Amino acid sequence: MNHGAKEPVFGVKIEDLKKIYKTERGNNSLAKQLFGTGNYDAMYLAGLIADGAKMTTEEIRGWADTAYGSGIGEYIVPWVSSENKEGYALARRWIDSEVDNIAATGWATFSNILSVWPDEKLDKQDLKLLLARVRRDIHHSPNRVRYTMNGFVIAVGCYVPDLKEESLSIARQIGQVVVDMNGTACKVPAAADYIVKVEIMGRTGQKRKTAKC
Repeated sequence: MNHGAKEPVFGVKIEDLKKIYKTERGNNSLAKQLFGTGNYDAMYLAGLIADGAKMTTEEIRGWADTAYGSGIGEYIVPWVSSENKEGYALARRWIDSEVDNIAATGWATFSNILSVWPDEKLDKQDLKLLLARVRRDIHHSPNRVRYTMNGFVIAVGCYVPDLKEESLSIARQIGQVVVDMNGTACKVPAAADYIVKVEIMGRTGQKRKTAKC
């Protein structure tokens, strides 16, 4: 519940949901039914098993509109969006939303996209504009939007080598981002430290096979 879940919810462990994922991966029909229940556990499982590439933009928008809490809005919807060819355009639209949850979904979607899309598919000039926007707006943005903006700066610095130095510079300018984590043990990573750590490990630019975890 501290992560935004609300009734109805069973509290099924994610490790147990992943057992179902192994047998139902890519079952979009089931995913749609699960998400439609409004049950937090079912909605999370839906995101795990859904093939976002086969979802329509209308379906993804519908998920974004009905998502609640950070677990669904900042993970499930961005996961399927990052698999869809229209994911970047959706994220671009969402970050302008006056609804905090939708805006946070947009920034989280960008981060997921950067982690899996090849650099040649990315609009690097647009990413520079987005970095400048974060630098200007992050400290007076809504709580969860601040968190996902910070994540975006980290994602650019870790997954897009050509923009690593620029993202690192902006990370240092914005400094530590303060976010109310609602009593959870989660921490807000210092973007500059995170980017440097990944660079030291020699992992800058290493893409992931999937954004889902």
